[in-house]
Amino acid sequence: MPSYPLSVAVVCMSNMNRSMEAHRILRRKGFRVRSFGAGSRVRLPGRARNLPVVYNFSTTYEEMRKDLVRKDRQRYNSNGILHILGRNERIKPRPERFQECRDRFDVIFTCAESVYDRVVEELWVREQETFQPVHVINVDMADNLEEATLGSFIICELCERLQQADNLEDSLVQVLLAAERKTGKSFLHTVCFY
Repeated sequence: MPSYPLSVAVVCMSNMNRSMEAHRILRRKGFRVRSFGAGSRVRLPGRARNLPVVYNFSTTYEEMRKDLVRKDRQRYNSNGILHILGRNERIKPRPERFQECRDRFDVIFTCAESVYDRVVEELWVREQETFQPVHVINVDMADNLEEATLGSFIICELCERLQQADNLEDSLVQVLLAAERKTGKSFLHTVCFY
């Protein structure tokens, strides 16, 4: 069993729903966790499906919430966005882009295959310094409140099992196979290096 807490990152596209729900749950369980978005901007549902509300990653969750309240409090309250922003404000001030982070993690979880592809590509193009391995695992989940919570519990269970393992490198494949049998989901997995 590792003598230190597992260092974990969770990445979705906008660092808004899925990665933040996992961040909340993992932090509550005592993991060292950070969350990120892999997109170029934060995109939230707008008045029409093809017209999202777009913010820079430098915009705080509080600023987004106040802006949406000003635009249409009822719409953003009924679709759950104001609730999500309130939760996020209690976790950290603003969304963060994965591509701008140089911290090292033991495991990086992604919430969609397209995000997994971006994270793996980003890690491969970075100059390798220590050759320390990082495991990138995709736990696919739809971008809605229910799926974000269910997917976050799967990520948490994987983290707990990996934390209990005698050797992360040797145990990871068995942990993923057991989780695949239990959940009926398959998980993409790649090892990259720092």
